[in-house]
Amino acid sequence: MQTYAVGCGAGFSGDRTDAAPPVVRSLIERGGPAALIFEMLAERTLATAQLARRADPERGFEPLLELELRPVLADCLRHGIVIVSNFGAANPWAAARRIAALAQQLGLRAPRIAVASGDDLSDPAHRALLRECLGGELDETHFVCANAYQGAYEIAAAIRAGAEVVVTGRVADPSLTLGPAMAHFGWAPDDWDRLAGATMAGHLLECGAQVSGGYFADPGMKDVPGLDDVGFPIAEIAADGSCVVTKAAHTGGLVDTRTVKEQLLYEIHDPARYLTPDVIADVSQAGVAQLGPDRVRLSGVRGHPRTASLKANVFFDGGWFGEGEISYAGPNAEARARLAMEVMTKRCGRELDLRFDLIGTSSVLGDDGGRLLGAAPIGAQRDIRLRVASRHTEAERIDWLLRELTALWTGGPAGGGGVRVTKRQRLSMRSCLVPRERAPARFDFLE
Repeated sequence: MQTYAVGCGAGFSGDRTDAAPPVVRSLIERGGPAALIFEMLAERTLATAQLARRADPERGFEPLLELELRPVLADCLRHGIVIVSNFGAANPWAAARRIAALAQQLGLRAPRIAVASGDDLSDPAHRALLRECLGGELDETHFVCANAYQGAYEIAAAIRAGAEVVVTGRVADPSLTLGPAMAHFGWAPDDWDRLAGATMAGHLLECGAQVSGGYFADPGMKDVPGLDDVGFPIAEIAADGSCVVTKAAHTGGLVDTRTVKEQLLYEIHDPARYLTPDVIADVSQAGVAQLGPDRVRLSGVRGHPRTASLKANVFFDGGWFGEGEISYAGPNAEARARLAMEVMTKRCGRELDLRFDLIGTSSVLGDDGGRLLGAAPIGAQRDIRLRVASRHTEAERIDWLLRELTALWTGGPAGGGGVRVTKRQRLSMRSCLVPRERAPARFDFLE
């Protein structure tokens, strides 16, 4: 039985740009129909992309788009490997134009590029819908953007219509994989079990090297060979929706039942009801079996009818965020770092809510005051990186905080060094459900 192979070239915005070529080579060597996905869009990524588009109408898409596509575009076009990605972010049409320009620069024929849209609910025409769905939580004064999670159907339709590259904005991550599989196998939009199976294949692929050993690795506990050259995953999807997960050939990493089970449950609240725009997937009775080295089969995923609503994220201007760091080392370092905390608190704490971290002692497990949670008092440390952070509606207040941190160079305590400060615009988010029919999706070709 011929399967349809989908390889992953990126798992988030900022991922490695040398991961896709080994995946493409493996797809070519394997032969048969295939697609390459790049999953590069998180909630925060999309919001910052909307801000970038406001500043420049030709920006707002994935900044690494060219670096990701340049090494693989020619091979994908030559071998019929469809490219699907959400690297359109807040500006899919600009991304499509950039891909067309890249193909021209590389001396390639013009690819057929489709843009899937319908996710962006930011224009004034959708404001009544957002008021209805968010109620009193819609702060129109500070509104930035709103995007609904669309699904796989328009991706599939675009591929059936001849698209070689499909650019999307906000679609659900697994839909990037489900769309090409739907197009290849001709599944109907209500073929729930098959849709659910391919959705979970997409869920396994969506975070890139997580399923092939990256996020799994823990020395001495869960050893992974060749992590410096970890191979990105490939899902071989069957007509019944089951799949075999593997990875790019001749690369490091690991695909076994443990890596697959970890990723299968990643970010899933209820294994019996994983909600996506396309289907409700149930993995509670799924089977995970090792077939051979770096080959794991996922089967038995069940599907239920999709919901009548889509999740939408609405972003607002949240003011400004600032953070700064300074190091203390040697005898009594921890006491000096804590004295620096006291100085910052007395100088800034009356006007700003401060967060302190003693990196290496009480950052991940600490509270806002740098105290370990549920533990005894901290012992003396000789190598401390003190971090202070705050947020405020006024950028000037954050600038003042960062100047005060910098002043610790000579204002004491003794021995502070390696100061680093940064400030950025902050966004806040609210989520809501919008009726599916009020946010229709579509696709169009770039001509």
